[in-house]
Amino acid sequence: MAKLAVELCGRMTPAETETILDKLGGITFSDTSVWRRVQTWGAKIKALEELRQVEATALPQRGTVGPGAVPLSKKMGVGMDGVLIPLRKEGYTELKVGCVFEIAMRPEPDAETDEPVERAHAVNTTYTAVLGEPEPFGKALWAEACRRQFPYCYDTEVIGDGAKWIWQNVAPEHFSTSRQVVDWYHAKEHLYTAAHLVHGEGTAEATHWVKAMEKPLYQGQAWEVSHQIRDLAQEHPTLAPKLQTEAGYFENNRRRMQYLELREDGFPIGSGMVESGCKQIRARFAGAGMRWSRPGAENLIPIRTALLSGRFDEMWSAVYKLPPN
Repeated sequence: MAKLAVELCGRMTPAETETILDKLGGITFSDTSVWRRVQTWGAKIKALEELRQVEATALPQRGTVGPGAVPLSKKMGVGMDGVLIPLRKEGYTELKVGCVFEIAMRPEPDAETDEPVERAHAVNTTYTAVLGEPEPFGKALWAEACRRQFPYCYDTEVIGDGAKWIWQNVAPEHFSTSRQVVDWYHAKEHLYTAAHLVHGEGTAEATHWVKAMEKPLYQGQAWEVSHQIRDLAQEHPTLAPKLQTEAGYFENNRRRMQYLELREDGFPIGSGMVESGCKQIRARFAGAGMRWSRPGAENLIPIRTALLSGRFDEMWSAVYKLPPN
């Protein structure tokens, strides 16, 4: 009963869980009782995740022979993003979300020719999330990557938006040998920002300019895009500071915008896999009227990510193996 109550509360509120249990089986389980069990078992799952993080980042002991590394032929990736959830006394606070995925090629119609083409997609995605700074989040994501045998893959990628904590903290610390990719759709948003500054939001001229810039960007020519934006900055002195910022975005991330090479090598260039996780997490944590204590959110987060990863039963069983406090 405790397991069912905790699983349901990972998907809905304690009050809704109480109603479901009553309607399905006539089970009397108050919302406060549900929440107490969420806190108890969420803390245990959180402790298990922290134990695995320590194991994943631990240095080998002197004289210890580690397991042999068997290279895997499959490709894998990790994605990172953030979502804001409301905390009491802290306001909206960023919950950093990460995912680990395998990469598979699937046919889909080309947007221009409608001919079937093979495109890379994220499959078998699992999630982790941390309400904190980049350092603990990086350890949590690395632990999940190790669990998925990510370090044994011969070719991997890291994908995210332009957030500095991704590229200056987590990626170089834990995924330094992976290809770095700025999400294609976030890059397009910056094209629209520049276009709207010059031509006005929603105008035909703005749409035309973005379409013209999409092609070189899609071909991996971010330098050409930044050059065009700097030309606009010279033509519009009053807009120059903002346009220079947008040009700098493409210049600073040009090595992460090798979209032609990435597509040819069979890697996805969109971060929909992690954004999907963010939306599902936000739906549970940022509903109307919701305000969380930090401990309450931190104990529910591992339950929610275990459910999204399809590993709730595994995690529930594993907590019994934890050493006693």
